[in-house]
Amino acid sequence: MQSSAAHDTTLCVESLRAALAGHGITLPSLGADLPSLAGSYRPPVGLVSLGNCNLETARRLAEVLREAACLRIDLLATSEAVPRVRRAVGAYVDAEVRDEVRLCVTELVANVVRHVGEGTPVRVRVFRGVAGVPTRVEVADPAKGALPVLHRARAEDEFGRGLSLVDAVACGWGVERGAAGGKTVWCEVGGTGPAD
Repeated sequence: MQSSAAHDTTLCVESLRAALAGHGITLPSLGADLPSLAGSYRPPVGLVSLGNCNLETARRLAEVLREAACLRIDLLATSEAVPRVRRAVGAYVDAEVRDEVRLCVTELVANVVRHVGEGTPVRVRVFRGVAGVPTRVEVADPAKGALPVLHRARAEDEFGRGLSLVDAVACGWGVERGAAGGKTVWCEVGGTGPAD
């Protein structure tokens, strides 16, 4: 069983590896043999040593790289905005996940329109999946309440299937509350697990 510190380091390194891959940098292109470079450290700690940084710096680097590699769209959530966002996201992501990502962003933005209100300011972020890491869609709005809940719509219901659709095509989804209020609904599509 991995210790908490080793698990934390492993997660940080995988995040950094995915962020670097998002910019076209992979471990082989660095020309380094990690096991010998790491010395007495066992991989994956070697990647942190390679950057000559501590875990917190590696985390911050991964976040900066991740943020730089994402599509970010700020908009007012309206019915008219949904097709524009869907097109922009479709043009950004890879063909293998395009339909699923477009469906997810459509349903998440439509949920803001329906449950928070027409004209609500929204931030959509899409992080393209690389090296086995899923494509991540985030839709943030300023409402503290109106948390999405998965429920099964009846055949005669006209609404209520959005999150069921997201749940069906995504490998995971959830809600994160912001420190200053608001929330982010996220989902991940595609991916095969951590990079080797």
